[in-house]
Amino acid sequence: MKFTTRFISNFGLRILFALVLISALGGCSTYPGWLPSDGPSRQQVMDSQNNKVVQGIHVVQVNDIVARALLAERKKALFSEAFDRSTHHAYVVGDGDVIQVSVWEAPPALLFGSAPAVPGMAVTSSQVTTFPEEMVGDAGTINIPFAGQILCAGLSLQQIETAITDRLKDKAHDPQVLVRMIRNNTDNVTVVGEVAASTRMPLTARGERLLDALAAAGGVRQPVDKMTLQVTRGDSVQSLPLATIIADPRQNIVLQPGDVITAMYQPLSFTVLGATGKNAEINFEAKGISLTQALARAGGLQDSLADARAVFIFRLEDRKALPWAIPPVTTPDGKVPVVYQLNLKDPASFFVAQNFPMDDKDVMYVSNAPVAELQKFLNIIVSVIYPLVNVGTIGTLGTIRF
Repeated sequence: MKFTTRFISNFGLRILFALVLISALGGCSTYPGWLPSDGPSRQQVMDSQNNKVVQGIHVVQVNDIVARALLAERKKALFSEAFDRSTHHAYVVGDGDVIQVSVWEAPPALLFGSAPAVPGMAVTSSQVTTFPEEMVGDAGTINIPFAGQILCAGLSLQQIETAITDRLKDKAHDPQVLVRMIRNNTDNVTVVGEVAASTRMPLTARGERLLDALAAAGGVRQPVDKMTLQVTRGDSVQSLPLATIIADPRQNIVLQPGDVITAMYQPLSFTVLGATGKNAEINFEAKGISLTQALARAGGLQDSLADARAVFIFRLEDRKALPWAIPPVTTPDGKVPVVYQLNLKDPASFFVAQNFPMDDKDVMYVSNAPVAELQKFLNIIVSVIYPLVNVGTIGTLGTIRF
């Protein structure tokens, strides 16, 4: 069987042309721009430090030092460390509290044994007199008949009883005094945010705790693992995931007057793109997850496409997160554009990934392997050359000799 020289020459030129293109593609550090792709190659990401669109991009290789630095920077102060660990607070009367005073006299009652001396004063027996409820004024005092102005603000109920008794002991017959809190308007905490009903919870000598206040507000309205509790005490503001507080009794701290508890719903998420099991926005818990967990939730890497050396995390990082070799260029809101690279070809990187914390709004991207791009190129070549070869063969059938 003998083919014509023209057919052999044309076919040979096509094969030679294909081999030249394959050789050129294989020698490139990255695949050409005209080749279809869902994102940049590993080399293109590495070269992004010279990007002219976004200035100051840092490409950081994820290692144990970097992971530990980020983990330490993101570690939230525990409530048990940030706030006073006392088991109770000093229960005292303040301006605006409403109290009621009752006085007993031993028989014969000399001072309060007759008809009521002031409007509203009730005499329940010859020995006990109960005065009308009275609000502590802005001067911190109340007025008691025959005792005058009694300082109450900053004192406990027992101290107020002693003060009134001292004033009456020379006027009444062996007086005994009882002071009751009717409305506690100062020793309370405020609970707001994603709770069933915002409330002000009065504190007692029992020493109410953080979860007591949350229960008084009817609990949270969102899943526990998506909730964060923020405690504001004076100038100090600290927050912890609700799941952490429930799991660790030490974080269920004793509340102090004036505390503000804010229940915040924080649906954290990261976005996955590239050669992974799925491309999606994935939610995660308020307590955070590691890069290892994030990869698992993304379905891992696609074995036939992914470049295991090219797992990238795109993040706008806090300037203080890492010890930069040179002062970084920041965005208008003070963030540093950083691309973290993880090389999963190195077995040690799986240990590092367990300590690398994911942040809200992170973008995880996995590049295609060079051989996957080569396969795309070969598919294009075959789809172009194969029809031409068939046409050329048909056109030369008349010159084939047996």
